[in-house]
Amino acid sequence: MQAPDSIGTGDRDPDGAGVDPVPVRFVLVEPTHCGNIGASARAIRTMGFGGLSVVAPRDRDYRTSADAVALAAHATGVLQDSRSYPTVVEALEGVSLAFAMTGYARQFGPPHRLLREAAQQAAHWLQQDRGAVAFVFGTERSGLVNRDVLRCHYSCAIPADPLSSSLNLAQAVQVTAYEMRSALSSPGEARALPAPPGGATVEMIERLFASFEQALTAIGFLDPHQPKHSMARLRSLLSRAGLSPAEVDFLQGLCAAMVEPKRLRAGRKRPPTPVGGRPA
Repeated sequence: MQAPDSIGTGDRDPDGAGVDPVPVRFVLVEPTHCGNIGASARAIRTMGFGGLSVVAPRDRDYRTSADAVALAAHATGVLQDSRSYPTVVEALEGVSLAFAMTGYARQFGPPHRLLREAAQQAAHWLQQDRGAVAFVFGTERSGLVNRDVLRCHYSCAIPADPLSSSLNLAQAVQVTAYEMRSALSSPGEARALPAPPGGATVEMIERLFASFEQALTAIGFLDPHQPKHSMARLRSLLSRAGLSPAEVDFLQGLCAAMVEPKRLRAGRKRPPTPVGGRPA
């Protein structure tokens, strides 16, 4: 299904032919230069991929930008079919294995991997048909913020010279797409994850995190005005736990009971807690 703000192309361009339907997404968060979006479309198309998502771009009309179209070259189909989202959580809907592209491990952050290892793990995940995979890239100047790194199952680095390790956004996308294509082309080298995630998607974990925040506030454990590192530690724990959808449902029920005892909830069903923790 095309995103509401996607531009329909009518007759398909020949540059869309041959795109691998494998569920791998390349997510660009708050890109500032349209040219980098177009160059990223070209980067993933050359490796046979077509899943480009863009979160809160500076220019909402990036698909028709002259710079983007020029740098996309033969990949204008990927550029036009890219999906735009207001938040990272929405861009990762349905994703069950996400890698945050960052050069270093973060405090309380997810486990850190080198890119080649991450690509091999992602290939193994896809071979098991366990859901969509995403690689998430931050803005050109400062990269990913901590909250978006923590939303991913792993953080991931491209090995580079420590004295000059900064890559252009489209270059980073190109290297990542190449490693992912190489891993998919060599299935015998794909590796199982040391502690395989249980299949809960990113948005499931986000809703659970919001429920925990509400529950811990209700019982007086958490002061929302001075949370310190409590929620960061909890998010790290949930990320590393590798929860299944059934386990998420169980913990959601636990949180509901902490907020309001069952005897008070009898006879009525509470609406699910939306991402962000506020009632719908």
